[in-house]
Amino acid sequence: LTSRTFVRWWWWQRCIVGTLVVVVTIETMKVIAFSLFSLVATSAAFAPVSERFRRSTTLQARKPFISGNWKLNPATRDEAVELASGIASAITPSSPDSDVALFVPYPYIEAASNAVAGKLQIGAETIYPEPQGAFTGAVCASMVKSVGVQWALAGHSERRVIFGESDEDINEQCVALINSGMSVMLCIGESEAEYDKDLAGAVCEIQLKKGLAGIGKADMANVAIAYEPVWAIGTGKVATPETAQSVHSTCRAILAEMYGQEIADATRILYGGSVSPESIDNLMAQPDVDGALVGGASLDSEKFGRIINFETS
Repeated sequence: LTSRTFVRWWWWQRCIVGTLVVVVTIETMKVIAFSLFSLVATSAAFAPVSERFRRSTTLQARKPFISGNWKLNPATRDEAVELASGIASAITPSSPDSDVALFVPYPYIEAASNAVAGKLQIGAETIYPEPQGAFTGAVCASMVKSVGVQWALAGHSERRVIFGESDEDINEQCVALINSGMSVMLCIGESEAEYDKDLAGAVCEIQLKKGLAGIGKADMANVAIAYEPVWAIGTGKVATPETAQSVHSTCRAILAEMYGQEIADATRILYGGSVSPESIDNLMAQPDVDGALVGGASLDSEKFGRIINFETS
């Protein structure tokens, strides 16, 4: 070979080898990337459901919401003022960064509001959906709003069972509150017979979809959900933290179907049903339990103060 021919031959050999190296390197990188992707996907697929869900909601940072429902209590205005003052005193700079509210009987709204001095909100236990008219004994949204109320309950099981309010009645209340520029806590939950038949999810789905009918995505910032299994209200029975988490996760999945995952992740879902100082910490440790709607224990300032100051590891 001449020197010139040898140089050309040597140059082409280097080009061919270099090309092969590049091709091999690219293919190797593809294989490595695919393997890593497969490993991550497989790990996620076989992670516990709670772990997979936690990854999708950790960044939502839902603010805890601790609330009390006084129902037909206490007997007098003076007792209401004393109780409200005692509860407000439990909120200190070291308390968790939570929203706190008391849902109280109508006659106590203004007195309780003055007693708490802005440390927590005072809400109404229910409203009548009509704005005015010949409805003896009824109280509408604009009335309670005019005395400083922002939040009201709708759909509590005692309103459903004792007063015979239907899902349609409750939906009208929700819509009336939203249209009045207020916020609503929609209460849902199954009976013991329904729970025993594994119908908790089905009951909650019906009550959510009927209760929130006509409420759009933009309105959901003014909605909270309270899951209260009827069998646990006032009975001393408390759903285990795992049971509460399971139902709350189901409710959030239903909200995602209705409004999309972003709104579902941002909506606060509270647990109610014989919540006590002894049960609150474990309940609040669950990723989908965003607060509590407390009955009997909210009538004791020491007990409710402990609930407000829940502890999580």
